[in-house]
Amino acid sequence: DLADAIGSSDGRDAKMTQPSTPDIALVREMSLKYRNWGRWGTDDELGSLNFVTDEMRARAAGLVHRGKVFSLALPLDDEGPMTGERGRINPSHVMLWDGGDIASGAQDFLPALRYTDDAAYLVLQSSTQWDALAHIYFDGQMYNGHGTDQVTSRGALKNSITNVKDRAVGRGVLLDVARYRGVAALPTSYAITDDDLAGCATAQGVEVGEGDFVLVRTGQMGERRATGAWGDFAGGPAPGLGITAADFFCPRNVAAVATDTWGTEVLPNETPDVFQPLHIIMLVNAGIILGEMWDMDDLAEDCANDGIYEFLLVAPPLTFTGSVGSPVNPQVIK
Repeated sequence: DLADAIGSSDGRDAKMTQPSTPDIALVREMSLKYRNWGRWGTDDELGSLNFVTDEMRARAAGLVHRGKVFSLALPLDDEGPMTGERGRINPSHVMLWDGGDIASGAQDFLPALRYTDDAAYLVLQSSTQWDALAHIYFDGQMYNGHGTDQVTSRGALKNSITNVKDRAVGRGVLLDVARYRGVAALPTSYAITDDDLAGCATAQGVEVGEGDFVLVRTGQMGERRATGAWGDFAGGPAPGLGITAADFFCPRNVAAVATDTWGTEVLPNETPDVFQPLHIIMLVNAGIILGEMWDMDDLAEDCANDGIYEFLLVAPPLTFTGSVGSPVNPQVIK
């Protein structure tokens, strides 16, 4: 069973039973409980990133001691996890000018200099990414009560991810739930609870607080890497955040949450009557931006070795005007 899969040698599985089946009524209740609409004005498009102050970023910069840098991004290439479902395909990279063009004399019209150029077709949510506040609607509304008319064929008129181009910098905290539970990867479809998150933070000796960028590691990405195949990583059954995770993150006023899974949340979801309930509670209502498919394995190993689970995180989105999500190359500096 689940307790056997996790292990009970140190008592960390004291609360391993999952909550009774939640439903859309609970999602609505929690959405209202944690709603931040209007908190920073009716025109706000930053959500919980408003909690991050210049003073916080300055303190986060003080967390850099070794200058060690970790990139948490997957490669942008045709070997990524996308399967084409709902139009999400892996990035397609093409060369406009290459060495063959130079050798063939195609650039001989230039005096002395030769060059190479390339281009890409990039689905903005096909790899390591941020979800924008404009990404998810519930009951016809996205964050701060904006309607469906605010995302047109030209992009998002409100809540685009480009609003955070200079905001996704601050104190990062890793919650390595897989390591805390004593496994390489959490069991498939394990829902991470608020107690899991609190227990992990305590075990690691780190506090999660206002304005933090919280990274949650399930180990699923590393597990798939070890097999040499993505399989159903993109949208298939997966460990992830359960609905009670909102009870950990929202009262702490975190700025953002990212995981090493395709969709942040446990799949299948705990709610049979609504898809991705935590996106509704945290992204739509609390205004907490979500990161997906962040590669945390090397960082997790380093944190386990030195016992330090806080660091400077720098993760600005690309500035595609009106985009509702963006690839990102998150940089952790310790």
